[in-house]
Amino acid sequence: MKFLANENFPFPSIQLIRQAGFEVNSISEENFGITDFEVLDIASQKEQIILTFDKDYGEIIFKHKPLNPPGVVFFRFKGNAPTEAGLLLLNLILKEKIILEGCFTVVEEESIRQRIY
Repeated sequence: MKFLANENFPFPSIQLIRQAGFEVNSISEENFGITDFEVLDIASQKEQIILTFDKDYGEIIFKHKPLNPPGVVFFRFKGNAPTEAGLLLLNLILKEKIILEGCFTVVEEESIRQRIY
């Protein structure tokens, strides 16, 4: 499973996910300032799941219907520590065995919901 961290995704979480053995590219490290549509294009080309705190991706995917990435994980809460998103993602993948491909996954503090596209 490969990921593309949007520029708003905390670097300590990126490092944590990398340390767990997953490939994570980072927009803030490689392509800072690009548009959401460009992020979607990169994720689609490289077959990466987008990690983001930006709610605009849901609207783009479901209203504008661009070339969809393999998946999007939208975190609706910031948490108390910059590693919290990474820890939560690893828990979902490794313990809960949630499938992220082909879905828009919304992670809230108390719940997770998915919409297949």
